[in-house]
Amino acid sequence: MRRLGRINELLEIPREVVSKVPKITVTAFDEILIENFKGILEYEEFFVRISTHIGNVNINGFNLKLSQMTEDDILVSGKIEGLDFESKRGEE
Repeated sequence: MRRLGRINELLEIPREVVSKVPKITVTAFDEILIENFKGILEYEEFFVRISTHIGNVNINGFNLKLSQMTEDDILVSGKIEGLDFESKRGEE
């Protein structure tokens, strides 16, 4: 396992590509792209809770929409006012 990690490092393969670690990209206060998500736990126009393999991502705002979604990625758009994380590390 350690050797595979070294090979990925040498090839400069991003960590989120070879693992289930989420990558979160925030664009201004308008969009949040979450790569490697597991599911949608809660969805309201003012609050979205997304499950990832390492915890939950909570998004607060107004007029929030699930703009695009694939099997692994989800794009939340709207007026984003807050973002916080709930780690699962203590549960493992």
